[in-house]
Amino acid sequence: MSGEGMSGPAGKSSWRIAVLGGGAWGTALALAMLRAGHNVALWARDEAMVAAIQRGENPRYLPGIAIDLGIEATHDLQAALAGADCVLAVTPAQSLRAVLSEARGHVPKGAPLVLCAKGIERETGALLSTIVEEMLPANPVAVLSGPSFATDVARGLPTAVVVAGEETLAADLAARFSALNLRCYSSDDVVGVEIGGALKNVFAIAAGAVTGAGLGASAQAAMVTRGFVELRRIGAAFGARPETLMGLSGLGDLLLTCSSTQSRNFAYGLALGQGKPLAGLPLAEGVPTAAIAARLARERGIDAPIITATAAILDGALTIGQAVTALMTRPLKTETDS
Repeated sequence: MSGEGMSGPAGKSSWRIAVLGGGAWGTALALAMLRAGHNVALWARDEAMVAAIQRGENPRYLPGIAIDLGIEATHDLQAALAGADCVLAVTPAQSLRAVLSEARGHVPKGAPLVLCAKGIERETGALLSTIVEEMLPANPVAVLSGPSFATDVARGLPTAVVVAGEETLAADLAARFSALNLRCYSSDDVVGVEIGGALKNVFAIAAGAVTGAGLGASAQAAMVTRGFVELRRIGAAFGARPETLMGLSGLGDLLLTCSSTQSRNFAYGLALGQGKPLAGLPLAEGVPTAAIAARLARERGIDAPIITATAAILDGALTIGQAVTALMTRPLKTETDS
C-alpha cells in the first residue's frame, strides 16, 4: 500500500484512497480526501465523465466548480483499487451489490471499505453494511454520513459529518479524513448512522411534497417532527442508539435534507407535490427506500404512518390530499406515545 513516509492528517502517513463513484458526492469526497493530504483515485463507469474530471471539471454533477487535477480519474476499476489503503463506496445504494461484485477481486485485503451512500437494499431489506460484510468479509466496514451537500464539500465550505465503525477504526478514519472545513466525528453505532441516513431521504420527499402542494410551513414542521419520531422508532427496532439518531447522521441530516432544494429527495418531493413530471429528475434514493422502509415497519409492527403514506403516494396508491386526510384523522393520542 502507498503513502509510507508522506505527511498526512494529524501526523499520520498519507493513504491511497480509492473513491468508487464519479457523481456529485463521489467527486466532492475525492476533493475532500485530497485536501486531507491523501493520494486519491476516482473510478467512474462513464468515460466522458472521467475525461471531464481529468480536465478539472464535472459539469454534469458539479457545474462551475473546479476539480483539482491531482485526482486520478479512471474508468478502470482494477487500476483505481490497486494499492488502496481505503475504499470509499459512493455508488447509489441500489447498485452497491453489483459494484462490489465487480470490485471484490481487486480490493486489497484489510483495506477499510467506507460506505458513503444512504439507503436500504430494495430487494432484500438489507442495510448496506450487511452487504459489505457478506461480500467482502476480509475488509472492515465503516459508514460516513451526516448533513452535507456535495456542492458545499466540493467548495470547501465548513461541514461536519460522522464516521461510524469499530471504535478504533472509526476514530482513525475520522482523524485521517478531517481537514480544514471538514470535521469528522467518530461513532461505533454503525446501524444508527445507517438508519438515520437512509430514512431521512424518505422524509425529505414527504417534506418536499408538502411544500410543493402548498400545505404551509406549519404542516411541513409537523411532518418533519413526527417523521423524526418514526425514524427513532425504526432505529430502536434495529438496535440504534437514541443519541446517534439525535446527532449529525439523524436529526442533523434530516433538518438539512428537509429544507433545501439542493437535496435531490426534497426536490423530487417538491415536483411531486406540484404535479410536475418526475421522469428525468436526478436519482432520489428515498424513492426505493420508502417502499422497503414501509414494508419493514409493517413486518416489525412499527407505527410509521408518514413512511407508509409516502410509499403509497410514490406507488400511485394515494394522492397527497388523501394521504393528508388519512394522517390528520388518525386516532388522537399523547405526543409521547411510542
